[in-house]
Amino acid sequence: MTTVPSSGRTLSIGGVPLEAPVVQAALAGYSDRAMRVVARRHGAAYSLGEVLLDTFVTHVGTNRRNLARLALADEEHPVGGQLMGANPDDFAPAARRLVAEGYDVIDINFGCPVKKVLGRCRGGYLLGVPETALEIVARVRDAVPAHVPVTLKMRRGIDDTPHSADRFWTIFDGAFARGAAAITVHGRTVQQKYVGPSNWEFLAAVKRHAGERTVIGSGDLFSAAACLAMLERTGVDGVSVARGAIGNPWIFAQARALLAGHPQPPPPTIHEQRDALREHWRLAVELHGEQLAGRTMRKFAIKYARVHPDYLVVRDAFIRVKVNADWQAVLDRHYAADGPGRDPATDVDETDGCQVG
Repeated sequence: MTTVPSSGRTLSIGGVPLEAPVVQAALAGYSDRAMRVVARRHGAAYSLGEVLLDTFVTHVGTNRRNLARLALADEEHPVGGQLMGANPDDFAPAARRLVAEGYDVIDINFGCPVKKVLGRCRGGYLLGVPETALEIVARVRDAVPAHVPVTLKMRRGIDDTPHSADRFWTIFDGAFARGAAAITVHGRTVQQKYVGPSNWEFLAAVKRHAGERTVIGSGDLFSAAACLAMLERTGVDGVSVARGAIGNPWIFAQARALLAGHPQPPPPTIHEQRDALREHWRLAVELHGEQLAGRTMRKFAIKYARVHPDYLVVRDAFIRVKVNADWQAVLDRHYAADGPGRDPATDVDETDGCQVG
């Protein structure tokens, strides 16, 4: 079990206190209950569920696969639920449903840059329509109890034009004026998707503008050192780790160690990796059933493999996993002998799809 040090620094989202300023972002197709529980056990102070369409949440029905996308565990509180949509009328009932399911924070996605999302007037598209974006914020804030914080995820604009920047600031200030408790800002534009560096200088400017208002930074957080660097260089109140947490939950404990002034812990040993993989698999099967877990966990496993010294061999073995026997066979073959792990931050993959974080 990973030892999680006290970070020496806290964060608050509205009235929800967090024991460290390092949180797990919402990740489309990834941050289900199983991933969130693993992240929390490894030091994430807070996590967000994968982005959900407002209409899906309202009409989810009783299908096991659909209900799994809303499922929570007692140990993961506080936990946030993230909504995405186009019509302000659809957000309020969805927000109320998430609160009824037990979510502690309601987050609104104005950041996803995927083409099909933009084409349906959702996610990052709304950064170009301040009136609609702010109406959504107001509807959600009015819909949920006062003690439930409402937060946003934004990018720094649609593109790099002055007009786009003006719209960013209109939404940023307007959202706080309408009761938002915190805003997460990703340092890339919607147009950039995940190409090129995240603009941390922009994040610093946002925090200077925000003053005492809570700003969480996002973008290019693939190592504990990067988390600390963003906090120090930009002054943001917290950092939101997205792709850097997939298959590497140890990033949270490592970041907390650095924040506390300790040396960064080494990459997890092979046996520490094995233990995390076994538990993540167990949690996924419990949530989804063995057949679906076999499909969903492959994409996690190829990321976990990056921490193994025989990365490519282990990755290829996990690609063929379908059921529990396959999973255990890979662990028995490649994780039986203990030894040091490797740092996955040295080979960052910038080709992932929409991650909301």
